[in-house]
Amino acid sequence: MKWERVLRLVPVVLILMVSAIVGMMIQPTWIVHQFTVTPEMLESPESAVSYQDSGLTPADLERYQQDASLPVQNEVLILEKNEDGSINYSRLIASKHFGFWSLLPAMVAIALCWYCREPLAALLMGIACGALVMQQYDLTENILLPSIATNQTAGIILLYLWLLGGLMGIWTRTGAAVAFAETVTRHFVRGPRSAKFVAWALGIVFFQGGTISTVIVGTTVKPISDQHRVSHEELSYIVDSTASPIACLIPFNAWPAYVQSLIFVPGVSYLMTESDRINFYFAALPLSFYAMAAILGTLLLSFDMAPFLGKRFRKAIDRARTTGQLSHINRQLTFESKTVSSQMQDHYQSHTAEFVVPILSLIAVAMGSFFWTGTPQVRWAFGLALLISAITAYIRGMTLQDIVKGIGEGLQGVVMFSLILVLAVTMGNITQTAGGGLYLVECLGGSIPYWLLPGTLFAFTIMIAFSTGTSWGTYAIAFPLTMPLAMAIASTQQLADEKLYLMINFACVLNGSVFGDQCSPISDTTIISALTTGTDLMDHVLTQIVPASLAAGVAVLGWTLLALTCN
Repeated sequence: MKWERVLRLVPVVLILMVSAIVGMMIQPTWIVHQFTVTPEMLESPESAVSYQDSGLTPADLERYQQDASLPVQNEVLILEKNEDGSINYSRLIASKHFGFWSLLPAMVAIALCWYCREPLAALLMGIACGALVMQQYDLTENILLPSIATNQTAGIILLYLWLLGGLMGIWTRTGAAVAFAETVTRHFVRGPRSAKFVAWALGIVFFQGGTISTVIVGTTVKPISDQHRVSHEELSYIVDSTASPIACLIPFNAWPAYVQSLIFVPGVSYLMTESDRINFYFAALPLSFYAMAAILGTLLLSFDMAPFLGKRFRKAIDRARTTGQLSHINRQLTFESKTVSSQMQDHYQSHTAEFVVPILSLIAVAMGSFFWTGTPQVRWAFGLALLISAITAYIRGMTLQDIVKGIGEGLQGVVMFSLILVLAVTMGNITQTAGGGLYLVECLGGSIPYWLLPGTLFAFTIMIAFSTGTSWGTYAIAFPLTMPLAMAIASTQQLADEKLYLMINFACVLNGSVFGDQCSPISDTTIISALTTGTDLMDHVLTQIVPASLAAGVAVLGWTLLALTCN
């Protein structure tokens, strides 16, 4: 038995050895992209240098390749003087990739997710492989610590560990979530269909998308759906497929502000200013065919009218309805969606309003801050919801000690949950730094028929997002490269409706990233959807990918037909 366990570690050792050898033997390929910038976009124009002094010329890159050295700066602002004395500014950005080996960290993480069904171990292994490929041998100091010590990771810890954990803990102490579930069940749920429809409707209501939606909807609806024999595979698919897709279609969130910064194309008048690009984002929303198909598909599933789910999904539905077994008998759940271990206080009388009022305040602050500041302040929203829940519980008779205990128990319940999210972010950073997405984009090339580009970009961004487990990371990789590519093809092939063509390709990248992120086993939303609904991670992935692929096929057909009208 012990030797069997030792033998199981052999592939792990071999993978790490291959990663280390690649890091020592393979020299990175450097690629420089040049983007024109306007003077109003510059913070320090005095730092600009001439192109020859940038250190990023072809001769410089060849020297770096031969000497196995690195550029002094990966991003340089350059200026060029015209004959009339005017000055043009542009930005040179140097990126590297290790060819096929740039994909190794993501491939290892995905393979281990499929094999051992343990996302924490898979993510750690993928991170270790990426560190060895990049010759960063001190995993804690060079990889984990820099990733943790960022605003992004600190925001995740603050939001999901402290604010969300505390809120869940108070709701469990007061019984507010249970009271809400019982009220919804009593007034709205009459069986599996209505239970699934409630899950779908809540997914639409919580249009902030991403992990916020999956956590709230999953933890709220699970007790209801369990009572009516809704399989965990069904619930996880509804929760996951109404998270990011609805955030695409109702973008009163951080998405437009983030994406607009990535889609500037030199010389394109309707993409010049920030307001122009945000208007372009909203104008392209009707072209988000995948998001629409995904939301419609989950609605049809709610009414048991989904056209094609696949054999595995049908078996899961039949199993739950006939036997009451909500999860696969041969699967071990990766993590039960329990946020606390304590029981509701016996002396405390819960009320549905204790759940509804904090939720409404959360939505109001998120939407209001978006209209007021241009960016939804999600942490403000959750902080206020936590404060309202705590004050309400105190006024209604709960002691301060019990409130604090509830918050503490809530924090304990989401520690593993938060750790997985932090590692998922680190994994995405590793893959981007190793150049995985850049390598895939470089393979695409520039000579492609205009009508074929939308479907190609959709498939291409799916590959990147599936490999990295992040839609936003895919946007950062794909948009700065694919938008100029679409513009170049529109110009060289003399398309009649250039703007519509750019909008089609914009929608393909936006939706392809969502599809790849939604179906990736190393994506935070995929993992959280499985965790909060009590589904095995790979059961969720394998059942979801069939109906999601059908929605993707319908979307590609729509984009291709629409692109043909641009000529």
